[in-house]
Amino acid sequence: MNLSRLVSHTPALRAVAMTVLVAALAACSGTPKPKPVQLPANPALFGVRQAWKVAVPKTDFSLQVDVSGDTVTVAAADGTVVAIDSRSGQENWRANAGAPLIAGVGSDGAIAAVVTRDNELVALQAGKVLWKQRLPAQAFTAPLVAGRRVFVQTADRTMTAWDGQTGRRLWAQQRTAENLVLRKPGVLMAVGDTLVAGVGGRLVGMNPANGSSRWESPIAAPRGTNDVERLVDLTGSVSRVGDTVCARAYYASVGCVDTNRGVLLWSKPASGAEGVAGDDRFVYGTESNGAVVAWRRADGERAWSVEHFKYHTLTAPLAVGRSLIIGDELGMLHLVSRDDGKLLDRVTPDGSPIVATPVLAGNTVVVVTRNGGVFGYRPE
Repeated sequence: MNLSRLVSHTPALRAVAMTVLVAALAACSGTPKPKPVQLPANPALFGVRQAWKVAVPKTDFSLQVDVSGDTVTVAAADGTVVAIDSRSGQENWRANAGAPLIAGVGSDGAIAAVVTRDNELVALQAGKVLWKQRLPAQAFTAPLVAGRRVFVQTADRTMTAWDGQTGRRLWAQQRTAENLVLRKPGVLMAVGDTLVAGVGGRLVGMNPANGSSRWESPIAAPRGTNDVERLVDLTGSVSRVGDTVCARAYYASVGCVDTNRGVLLWSKPASGAEGVAGDDRFVYGTESNGAVVAWRRADGERAWSVEHFKYHTLTAPLAVGRSLIIGDELGMLHLVSRDDGKLLDRVTPDGSPIVATPVLAGNTVVVVTRNGGVFGYRPE
């Protein structure tokens, strides 16, 4: 487990968190991280060409890339926000939030929203700052922009809704907060007329008009004797097919929920820190040891698992066509078969680590690197 991803949301508990962190690191100091296995030769069975590239400043936070129609919106650590036409690679607009970022970016194609390190929610439109509002705590998940509103979940488990044009706060709902939360993007999305969020190890469906709970479904339950062991926040990208949403609980499990009824369909043990992808057959994920796994969507049983990338640090996968596209810390994009995990191809954008889960906009796969390269790739 990457303990640097943990954070306490109150000053009193931060000291406890640091004590746990230092003790854990001291205990692990004699155990070096296993050396990544040598990658197999590139079979080049699946042609991919670079269609365009856009440069942004360095990106060193847990970036989420937003796709709304043909518009891709990305952000950089210094506060730069750029909206790109995925068809041509041309910039629609570029602006700056005015401060370094800790979370972003969410957009509906018109309004984009990010969160600064100073806990400010910033909305931008057409290359200009539209409004700013102070949040009650840090936020690590990109805001959700939907239905002319901006929704934000902060680390103290407060959900707030803001008017997209004016920045007026519409409502706030707070739930019981854990001592430690994950310093990584979590789950926040719209499914039909329901606002769906990860709260601890639970997927929660809320009324977007007032934040009241419609249903709660646990994908993982806290276990262990201390706050670190009991941390099971839902993290990263999810896989949605119809009303079914599948998500990962940090280093605990992968599971699927029927969001129409708020019922857990299945949950299986899994040890990973990144989100999942999927299709109507499988749910796909990357584990902490570098394994790539496919679970059957119907019942959660494992369909296949491969270890081409053992001990490599991987992004969550993106399912495109007949392949999964996965980024790594060495700056490479790996394409593997969705049927059995067989390696199909490999490309290297600019040699710096891939910092966000690849996304699909139209027929273009968009990838962002730590050095600020935003690349559009198209399968041939």
